[in-house]
Amino acid sequence: MISQFAPAKINLYLHVTGKRPDGYHTLDSLIVFADVGDQITVSPGKDLSLTLKGPFGDTLSQDPNNLVLQAAKKLAEIANVSTGAHITLIKNLPIASGIGGGSADAAATLHALQELWGCEIEKPEIDKIALSLGADVPICLDGSPSFVGGIGEEITRAPKFPKTWMVLVNPGIAVSTPTVFKNRHGSFSKAAPFIKPPQDSQSFIDLLKERHNDLTDPAIALTPEIEAVLEAIAKTKNCLLSRMSGSGATCFGLFKNQQDAQTAQAEISRIHKAWWCVSARLMPAQ
Repeated sequence: MISQFAPAKINLYLHVTGKRPDGYHTLDSLIVFADVGDQITVSPGKDLSLTLKGPFGDTLSQDPNNLVLQAAKKLAEIANVSTGAHITLIKNLPIASGIGGGSADAAATLHALQELWGCEIEKPEIDKIALSLGADVPICLDGSPSFVGGIGEEITRAPKFPKTWMVLVNPGIAVSTPTVFKNRHGSFSKAAPFIKPPQDSQSFIDLLKERHNDLTDPAIALTPEIEAVLEAIAKTKNCLLSRMSGSGATCFGLFKNQQDAQTAQAEISRIHKAWWCVSARLMPAQ
């Protein structure tokens, strides 16, 4: 039995930089990972099967379109594996929430099954599989804080940043990423990756404040509750930055230390009992 952690993916900023003729948008985003997430476990099996558990397991479908099963099938085909596997997904993250739950699960499945099946696919080939599953899967497969460009295939390591803690808050509403993109209007933003590592927490926050998430307004127009989440986070004591991740509806607040993040989490959970709210630490580079 092999287990693989599937951490939450956070877009600290997200610029929509253009649109290709095929309809895909190009992006510039600083993506990091939190120490909260889902868990994938794989074990030998006659065929490919999936068991769903965890707080949000019941919200997922076990149909063949599930990203975990898609990842397993594509890997088996490329690796020419005829044996199966039993996959268990403990779903701790809300679905369709802008923190890459499905993408992280698919990436964790690719890692775990390569180990179970004793096959190590060359990086160009496994990256190709990952991108075919979704724009966020390549960076989730990589697992290190990075600037991501193109439609998700351009990955550049981010410089080191100070230890940072956060709260993640979701109002319990699933948001469709394609719908948010369709609802976006106006000009495109410039790519704005930074090269030098920030010297301290404040300089890190200052860099992030110079950037933004271009999907926030179209997401709020579709799901007004996102604005309430952002306001609730911003009101917490010592919050350095409040922002939406991805296409929403999950938002985050950044803090200098663990105590501030945990205090904010407790306050938000007390007032908004129906919201999903956790405190976490940003994971360092692997």
